[in-house]
Amino acid sequence: MNKYHTILEKILSEGKHQSNRKGNIRYLLNQCLTLTPSDLLEIFEEHGIARKKLKDELRLFMQGERNIERYREVGIAWWDYCGHTLVNSYPTYMERLPPLIARINREKRNSKNYVLHLGETGAETNQAPCLSLVQFQIEDGELVLSAYQRSSDANLGLPADIYHLYQISRLIDLPLKSVTLNFGNIHLYENNIEKTRKLLSGEENIRFELNT
Repeated sequence: MNKYHTILEKILSEGKHQSNRKGNIRYLLNQCLTLTPSDLLEIFEEHGIARKKLKDELRLFMQGERNIERYREVGIAWWDYCGHTLVNSYPTYMERLPPLIARINREKRNSKNYVLHLGETGAETNQAPCLSLVQFQIEDGELVLSAYQRSSDANLGLPADIYHLYQISRLIDLPLKSVTLNFGNIHLYENNIEKTRKLLSGEENIRFELNT
């Protein structure tokens, strides 16, 4: 069982119950997931991830594209519920990423903590980023990437976030040492729990429901 599937199993076995405006969830607080390059490879080989769509999504995020139609043009329909535009969501912050990456590649300072903040408090939004912070550090010539997520849908959001962080790491001219995700709240929606069990039992082509 890869590390991603291990945390799914932990939520199923140890998670507490909670209700919110999107539905009922089984959740854990303050969890941590550290992935080496071999861990990432294992996840990508064993868990179905829409790689091309996620690459296109990250590219559009980094371009600051807020028009939902541009995402639909590359086959991404999961933002449709937000309306016509993404307001104060991922593109607002990810468009700051290209100059930050250029700076990291130019400086490559071991003593510097390079940080991308996402999601300003109190600003109008129709979908606040679940990813709140990405930190880039250099240790012994290798990249150590850390992220904080205020909230993580472990079925749909987390695999996408893992893949996005991996793709971001590839834009930096250093070998990757690790990606660490820290979760304030990581959860499974109740309507996806039985499908999660089927996934962990080895069943393929599982489709999870989006809760909005």
